[in-house]
Amino acid sequence: MDDATLRAHLQRFGFSEKEVDTYLTLLEHGEAKASTIADAAGVSKRYVYSVSEELADRGFVEVDDHVVPTMIRARPPEEVVGHLITDAQTIQPALETRHTQAEQAAEQFEVIKSRETVYKRIRELIADSESELTLSLPADRLSMVESELRAAVDRGVLVLLLLTETDSCPDGAAEGLASITRIWQEPMPAMVTVDDRVGLVAPAEMLASGHTDTQAIVFTHPQLGPVIVGSFVGNYWPVATEVAVADPLALPMTESDVRKAVVQATLWLQREADLRARIEGRWIDTRDSVEFEGTVVTTVQGIVEPTNSRFPIEASLTLEYDDMQVTVGGEGAFIEDIEAERVTLCRE
Repeated sequence: MDDATLRAHLQRFGFSEKEVDTYLTLLEHGEAKASTIADAAGVSKRYVYSVSEELADRGFVEVDDHVVPTMIRARPPEEVVGHLITDAQTIQPALETRHTQAEQAAEQFEVIKSRETVYKRIRELIADSESELTLSLPADRLSMVESELRAAVDRGVLVLLLLTETDSCPDGAAEGLASITRIWQEPMPAMVTVDDRVGLVAPAEMLASGHTDTQAIVFTHPQLGPVIVGSFVGNYWPVATEVAVADPLALPMTESDVRKAVVQATLWLQREADLRARIEGRWIDTRDSVEFEGTVVTTVQGIVEPTNSRFPIEASLTLEYDDMQVTVGGEGAFIEDIEAERVTLCRE
């Protein structure tokens, strides 16, 4: 192997050009003082001491500072290579795990070109929902997902339904198909999110015509889900008109989805029910665990009229606890007192 190739290979192991010069000089001497290496490599003695400590940590050299002057010894090449091979074998399982995860990540997005496939995916997503579902859809397409929506409501999913292009939407068309229904006369993208983890976005023109160059995207991504929910709740939900609200779910109920718990608490409070809530979570300021039970005083939310949130996705409970009032938010809460992991609601 020529000198240039050897230097290139060493640089692949993280060596700088100066480090290569120093190490190769040391190999030629086998063992030497720092001043000898510095003169031969054209670097300062201080640099030799510094780089020798780094090379020692990486298994390339040994530094004997028990003698005066300090001696620096190159480890036998077979030991160095054996050490590198061991390190590579050690990290191989972790690299393979990461590689598998990268392949899975590539499958987190699906591009759809067919309108019929869009509706098929929407039906599948609705059927997979467990806790919370948001859906916007043209009113004249509601019948295509009616049975799936009704089943979701029956199993206790919080269904937020926004019907668009509602000029031809008859009264009561969405009865029994959603927890809260709003309507808007304008067209908008079809947007679906399921449990903040998976969803679909399709351009409005794709729903209107089977012959279009537009495409829909299905995603499965824990960071993207909340973004789409935020867009739905923050940009489109507020401009639509509430037309139907289902009865609240039976109590007691336990939820890790705090927004769903807040909506249900709101519906019960609107019926003048006395509520208690058991909270399991963490104090925002200290991150210490907390578990307590208190009386629900009020809610802050932007889902059910009348809304009172300061920003659209805000959802919190205010509880009386130990002669004080504390506020409880969901995952990622930062303006409340407590970040809840689980909320149990019951009648007092």
